[in-house]
Amino acid sequence: MTAPEVQLDIAVGGGSSIAGTLVRPCREVPGVLFVHGWGGDREQYITRAREVTKLGCVSLTIDLRGHGAAAGDRDNVTREQNLQDVLAAYDVLAKSGDVDREAIAIVGSSYGAYLATIATTQRPVRWLGLRVPALYKDDDWDTPKQKLDKEALRAYRTQVHGADANRALAACAGFEGDVLIVESEHDHAVPHATIESYMKACQRARSLTYRIVDGADHGLSTPEAQRAYTALLASWLREMVFGARAG
Repeated sequence: MTAPEVQLDIAVGGGSSIAGTLVRPCREVPGVLFVHGWGGDREQYITRAREVTKLGCVSLTIDLRGHGAAAGDRDNVTREQNLQDVLAAYDVLAKSGDVDREAIAIVGSSYGAYLATIATTQRPVRWLGLRVPALYKDDDWDTPKQKLDKEALRAYRTQVHGADANRALAACAGFEGDVLIVESEHDHAVPHATIESYMKACQRARSLTYRIVDGADHGLSTPEAQRAYTALLASWLREMVFGARAG
């Protein structure tokens, strides 16, 4: 984010002038879109969104269809519908008058992280934060997510997959921004093989940061795990945002 500059001729009297360069502060700031996991809601990211505003960012948290007040419709929601939710939220954030469209991050957890990766193929994203990113087969994309074969998914996630075998991994393979991948030490929903699949896919990323939250489960069910992840995420975003400003 380069500060806007205006070249000036400053009259100094006697028909003479001097040259000046006026450097204005950046009016636009980074934007961060938070996408919760399956069964979550926007409230789970409110604390982190408030923390990110201290970095001078605009944050947006959302309830995907089938969640929050619309939780009663969860049985019928498809991945395509939730992807469209993410894209619509991105567009609202990007069109905010305060947001720099070249400095937008998407931060997702589990199912939300999976959707976030695919969103990068349809919208410009500079930073991608993935906490315990889930992985799904490309088959049955339009089948309600709740009706997918859970046992088949568990087996699928225990294997390391190549980027050419999965839509989300292919998105990661094409992503050239900065990536954060966070694993939980005791995660029974997203095994290490899935994390490894994502890490191997991010070959073209400008930077890849990998962290483990010690003692944490998939849902960060303890206050200590919640605080650890919030601090980790804030530290990474601070590095990304301040680095962009310096650059």
